[in-house]
Amino acid sequence: MKPASSVKTPTQYIASLPADRAKTIATVRAFVNKHIPPGYEECLVWGTIGWTIPLSRYPDTYNKQPICYVALSSQKNYCVLYLFGPFRSANQLEQLKAAFKAAGKKLDMGKSCVHFESPNDLPLEAIGQLISAISSEEWIEIYEQSRLLTKAGQAQSRKRDAPAARKVAAKSASAPTVSAGTLDGES
Repeated sequence: MKPASSVKTPTQYIASLPADRAKTIATVRAFVNKHIPPGYEECLVWGTIGWTIPLSRYPDTYNKQPICYVALSSQKNYCVLYLFGPFRSANQLEQLKAAFKAAGKKLDMGKSCVHFESPNDLPLEAIGQLISAISSEEWIEIYEQSRLLTKAGQAQSRKRDAPAARKVAAKSASAPTVSAGTLDGES
């Protein structure tokens, strides 16, 4: 359920929901806010409540959107908690799966999204630990590394490194040639 275009803040997003969904989303939102490390900013992103690296801090994203770390939304048949840490980290994904299993709860998950109807469907303590585990600085590093794995990221890296390589090559070409004998003090 994408919110109306007049919805501009997380508070307005929650107010636009039916009462039962608003209560669920508000509860999980407060939980995420309690566990999110410093450096992330809560905002609306892609029609969801998101915790992101703001563009004012890191403007050079491939899609000109803030880098999302966690997001929360209400869909037609369920609520969704998007956890991008476990999507990028096999270790975090295994911790998430183990937490659901240990709590005796059913994990209904897509690539990065955990579907739930109530906060009671979630192993909140474990999710809080996963959310708090990646600082905003680490998330930027993870983002940058993931971009290097794409064709566009590799091309951008080559383009960025090309001027430095040309400078080194130019310096090498203009530097006087030194023979081994000159280094030993021989002429």
